[in-house]
Amino acid sequence: MRDPRYDILFEPVKIGPVTAKNRFYQVPHCNGGGYRDPSAAAEMRRIKSEGGWGVIFTEQTEMHHTSEITPFIELRLWDDADIPALARMAKAMHQHGALAGIQLAYSGINGPNLYTKEVPRGPSALPIRTFTNDPVQARAMDKQDIRDLRRWHRNAFKRAKLAGFDLVCLYGAHGFGIIQHFLSTATNQRSDEYGGSLENRSRLMRELIEEGRDAIGDTCGLTLRLSLDEMIGELGLANSEVRDMIEMHADLPDLWDLAHGAWEDCSGPSRFKEEAAQEGLVSGIKKLTSKPVVGVGRFTSPDVMVRMIKSGTLDFIGCARPSIADPFLPKKVEEGRIEDIRECIGCNICITGDMTMSISRCTQNPTFMEEWRKGWHPERMQAKGDSDSVLIVGAGPAGLEAARALGLRGYQVAIAEAGTELGGRVARECRLPGLSAWGRVRDYRQYQISQMSNVDVYFESRLSAEDILAFGFQNIAIATGSTWRHDGVARAHVVPMPVDPAMPLYTPDNLMGGNVPTGNVVLFDDDHYYMGGVLAELMARRGATVTLVTPSAYVSDWTRNTLEQGAIHRRLAELGVEIVLNRTVTRVVPGGVATACAYTGAERDIAADAVVLVTSRQQDDQVWRNLKARRDEWADNGIRSIKVIGDAEAPGPIAWATYAGHRFARELDEADTGDALPFRREVTALAAG
Repeated sequence: MRDPRYDILFEPVKIGPVTAKNRFYQVPHCNGGGYRDPSAAAEMRRIKSEGGWGVIFTEQTEMHHTSEITPFIELRLWDDADIPALARMAKAMHQHGALAGIQLAYSGINGPNLYTKEVPRGPSALPIRTFTNDPVQARAMDKQDIRDLRRWHRNAFKRAKLAGFDLVCLYGAHGFGIIQHFLSTATNQRSDEYGGSLENRSRLMRELIEEGRDAIGDTCGLTLRLSLDEMIGELGLANSEVRDMIEMHADLPDLWDLAHGAWEDCSGPSRFKEEAAQEGLVSGIKKLTSKPVVGVGRFTSPDVMVRMIKSGTLDFIGCARPSIADPFLPKKVEEGRIEDIRECIGCNICITGDMTMSISRCTQNPTFMEEWRKGWHPERMQAKGDSDSVLIVGAGPAGLEAARALGLRGYQVAIAEAGTELGGRVARECRLPGLSAWGRVRDYRQYQISQMSNVDVYFESRLSAEDILAFGFQNIAIATGSTWRHDGVARAHVVPMPVDPAMPLYTPDNLMGGNVPTGNVVLFDDDHYYMGGVLAELMARRGATVTLVTPSAYVSDWTRNTLEQGAIHRRLAELGVEIVLNRTVTRVVPGGVATACAYTGAERDIAADAVVLVTSRQQDDQVWRNLKARRDEWADNGIRSIKVIGDAEAPGPIAWATYAGHRFARELDEADTGDALPFRREVTALAAG
């Protein structure tokens, strides 16, 4: 039963001519599916409708072929041929009573048009502003271009209505939409009636909304998504000017959808952004308009959500990442099951799907984007097969997720953990600077299995192959994790690097175990994800003089995909960490390290009292290999299957481990599919001729 404190979250709210059944508003978010995997994206949104969301939006939907962002894979509404796929999505959103929204985007100077080969158009003639610095420029739009743009929008509005959407959102946030490009003096340097004053720079926005309302009539709501502050200095659209603009056009859209700055400002990871981090920027804006306001801030706590509503800050609780981590968040609040919410950890692994043009993942929710492809439901498992018992060796993220999911299926599950706490690598990593939210991976699963009478946990239970063979479990999952290598093997070194034995040498495992070096420390990062930067921060805060050396052109290079690379670099620079890019540590020598330029091979020594190697990990699979060598004994000991999963099979990000654990649980006792694909996919139909 719902706690009365949360009743306000379930009040219906009008958005123009339509009414949302509650205040839970899934704002637009990417998913790596887009036009390539529309059925997968549609089913993902349907699941959210089942989970109780009042409003559900598509991701960015390109509304005309003259502005597209290839290679990134979003939805398209270029012509009538795109309507059927979008209609399927709208129908899926409606299935459990949600309002279906589509976000229309004309990307302007953010659209390089690499697929269509059209010349990009923007308010002014400037280089295209993309993540990949494409060597393309936009031409300044003339009056005919603007008339064309207005007509293209009217066409898109009509198609969106035909597809069955209740809400149409114009995208002018994160630097990605033409409306923001006209509003901002950084990108609008015009001297005609569309440039100069704020009123003039708002002109296109007014025209598109007024004409859009005429095009879609009185059955669809029209919303506007804007950046709260571009955060780029005097030439940008600042929060104060955004407020002036909203006051000037208070009742123009049916709802104001407000999001902070660039995407990395708005969706920064938990390491740099707390829950409700945008509250200060959005506070007070509701007083400027009679129309409802939605804002975001990685909301996971119903108490924070209630505060945002009762304080008069927001009318709707906007969620993207929390709706991915738990599509059933609203229903769990409504049913009084707060402890069952699978809280977003803010790792941004979901965003990497868009950035790498691949199907997205979620660390907390391994079923994300597998709802259609594999038929996985985030809250339901199929009944168990014809075996009864499972032993899971290791209680890290893979082992815990396997135990949780197998417990739901009805198996008798035992977890044997060599240590004294659950969580494995997560338990250690969540103690590092900024990563405390990552402990939710352990906490959610620990609570869930604690409620299951068919799942038992045994600590200080390091098992040998002999032990496992003797226990009599029918199925075994080896989830023993991995350890960081001491020999430097990774990308720059495919064989161990030469190391002076007298030099104190550390790995991330040493530092996470409490053995943190001091003095003059060189950290060699050939991993390129978060660990190198986090450990450099840890040592710097403990007083060490840290030099971070990496063969990449960026510190923590892969975190460009999680929208935190710039924040990491700034944090380390502020802490006094010396960052040495494009150099490889070739060997550890007396008194320091020898390095070489990644391009020329030019050598340079760097003095050090200690060296930290953040390179690659070695799977801890000795027990698995021992068991595999004794395969002929399995049947005699009542064993039907043994499988190695997670980091013990191949180290990867935590999301890879939870996925592996979930997949093991789903596939246990299921029929072998042989050479068939283990998922459904959509294949493009050949056109005639």
